[in-house]
Amino acid sequence: MKKTRRIKRTARSLFRLCVVDGGVDEDRARRVAKRLAASERRTALPLLSDFVRLVRLEHERHSARVESAAPLPDAMRDSVSADLARLYGSRLSTHFEANPALIGGMRVTVGSDVYDGSIRARLAALERRL
Repeated sequence: MKKTRRIKRTARSLFRLCVVDGGVDEDRARRVAKRLAASERRTALPLLSDFVRLVRLEHERHSARVESAAPLPDAMRDSVSADLARLYGSRLSTHFEANPALIGGMRVTVGSDVYDGSIRARLAALERRL
């Protein structure tokens, strides 16, 4: 089903109603989603789809995933978290994961931004050049 401008505009306005103090109020977003899911209007499902997409994008924008080849020491975690909070704001939540496939280094993903300083990425870049 093709989304119309009116559906997108309505989804954005519903999303703005769920934003409180610069962040999405989860309770409001749930209530809006439940109401849209229960609605029998023809445009309810496309509207719900667009609304959920906006909430998901906002959530991804405020969460960071830090992958490293080995678990990071607490001092390094604190330093990385502080640097990311300085760049992306204090509302950023940071999750750390160990990924041995990286070989060494670190990969940081915040929303659609990816900072890849891993050995695996450097080897892949070298392979492409050869």
